[in-house]
Amino acid sequence: MHNNFFNISKEVLALASDAESIAEAQFEKIDAVTEYNQQKVLSAFIDNRVSEAHLGATTGYGYDDMGRDNLDRVVAEIFGAEDALVRHSFASGTHTISTVLFGLLRPGDRMLCACGLPYDTLLPVLGVKETSGSLKDFGVQIDVLDLLPDGTIDIDELKRTVGGKKYKMLYLQRSRGYTLRPSYTAEECAKAIKAAKEIDSSIIAMVDNCYGEFVGYCEPTQLGADVMAGSLIKNPGGAIARCGGYIAGRSELIGLCAYRMTAPGVGREVGATLGMNRELYMGFFNAPHVTGEAKKAAVFASALFGSLGYEVSPSHSDERGDIIQSIVLGDERRLSAFCCGLQSGAPVDSFVSPVPAPMPGYDDKVIMSAGAFTGGSSIELSADAPLREPYAVWFQGGFNYHSAKVGIMLAAENMLKNNCLYK
Repeated sequence: MHNNFFNISKEVLALASDAESIAEAQFEKIDAVTEYNQQKVLSAFIDNRVSEAHLGATTGYGYDDMGRDNLDRVVAEIFGAEDALVRHSFASGTHTISTVLFGLLRPGDRMLCACGLPYDTLLPVLGVKETSGSLKDFGVQIDVLDLLPDGTIDIDELKRTVGGKKYKMLYLQRSRGYTLRPSYTAEECAKAIKAAKEIDSSIIAMVDNCYGEFVGYCEPTQLGADVMAGSLIKNPGGAIARCGGYIAGRSELIGLCAYRMTAPGVGREVGATLGMNRELYMGFFNAPHVTGEAKKAAVFASALFGSLGYEVSPSHSDERGDIIQSIVLGDERRLSAFCCGLQSGAPVDSFVSPVPAPMPGYDDKVIMSAGAFTGGSSIELSADAPLREPYAVWFQGGFNYHSAKVGIMLAAENMLKNNCLYK
């Protein structure tokens, strides 16, 4: 029985019912991936003998924090990597990725971005956007490879470019950022890595794995990536971790990243966990399930708005490289109506009306719908968009499919009330 607690019109309910029918086959595939990844995570917890003693707290320097050190081993096994760093002290995904870049690159090195320009907040780190303290300031050269017209990686040009110059690092970003190019699966990243290493076997393959964890059966470090990084308030935090990030990869590279994370000669040996271990362990354990729920929400949104004639990426039947769903709404009015409607279905701050505002790291004003228990958490139900053409919204997350579905329906309902649902 459908209890309509939210005064959603019969029109939108009918559209939602049709969308669920369209998405049913994809939901079955998502459940299969979720079950596989959940078993993989459970196995890693058991193999590394996780105990209640690992959930305790340390203070001060954090020497010999057994919970912190064992979580590194758990996560390394989950991601098929030699080693990992999992820390609540990483402030964001950008901070975590920056730690990798500054940890591994040296003055005079070159880095090749093979997926076009990286995400907005990373541009100041690279020095593409002039900022004091960037990699450019330290003499690191950044080259950017254009994508093919369909948004995929240009493998032939990648080979030519790697063959023409000496690069220390190949940089791959799985998620699309504020673009409409497709997100990349771990397998697609592996093709680019293989192509580059055929030309130069010493190149370090680095993957920004944000939004991509547990989306498929494999992670980039299982398929040739030397190092990858991500945020714990996205997929791997399981909507439980309140902050943090992870780095996983080859042992010697993780050691260099640890020296950048704290200080040379000290590295991973310090860093009190201050009682955060319990949340980080629980978050990783919950991550496959909540990622699967977020994928279902994205597929549902794609099916619903795709049936209304909007350009959606991915489509409901496409293979997904991350949890993000883009919907090209076409104008500011529709964009605002969508975000306000989604906000009204959030468990926190449902009464707030999102308005465009400046945000650190972005050139355009950004409108953001985010009623989250953790500030900025992208694995919880949220949507955001810069106010610029083509006025697309990027939707992601959801603690569970059933509550996320309500938020999506309320977004459609608010657009209907504002006479802008249909194109």
